[in-house]
Amino acid sequence: MIATNARTATEVVDWRRRVFALYAAVWRADSPEDAHELWRIERDDLMLRHPATPLLPEDRALFEGLSIASDDAEWRFELPILPADPGGFEFATGTDGVVPFERIGKVEIPDVGALDVWRLMSYGGGLFIPVRDALAGQPGGTYGGGRYLIDTIKGADLGSDAERGTIVLDFNFAYNPSCAYDPAWACPLAQPGNVLSAAVPVGELYSGRTD
Repeated sequence: MIATNARTATEVVDWRRRVFALYAAVWRADSPEDAHELWRIERDDLMLRHPATPLLPEDRALFEGLSIASDDAEWRFELPILPADPGGFEFATGTDGVVPFERIGKVEIPDVGALDVWRLMSYGGGLFIPVRDALAGQPGGTYGGGRYLIDTIKGADLGSDAERGTIVLDFNFAYNPSCAYDPAWACPLAQPGNVLSAAVPVGELYSGRTD
């Protein structure tokens, strides 16, 4: 059991190391289009080949690549983090206990709506911005529980400017949480302040199991 637990832990560490390296490469890419293509290729490779993939064995055997929409510059923003009412929520996991989140602000996306910005309050900190849009749960749409835009503690970070108080949000990089592919995973999903009435047709889509 100890050897198995150690192997699982090192696999997860390696997955996160790969994700951090991927987003660092995204920052260095020559163009947003090149960055998005690199992200798509590497995410496909992780999902198919990495031992920590959330894909179930039967789904991995048939895997031909994630459903990811073409890059669209209209969905790329750098926005100020605005004040928001204090708030928080707690999320119970099977492995990490209860994980608390604190609302630290919000971002206003032009012609789209607002999203709350959360801070992870447990060890490691980090920013967390999930999103659930009008296509959630629709055939050929997005995952019913919502997707992640930013999760810095796990490496999904597109940049920010501390001096100006802005953060980069690129919906082309919205991705499905692991629980979209394996129900054994426990994933914090979009809170009411992270639900948009607008459709967001870019990023990782969903054609798998329904909620």
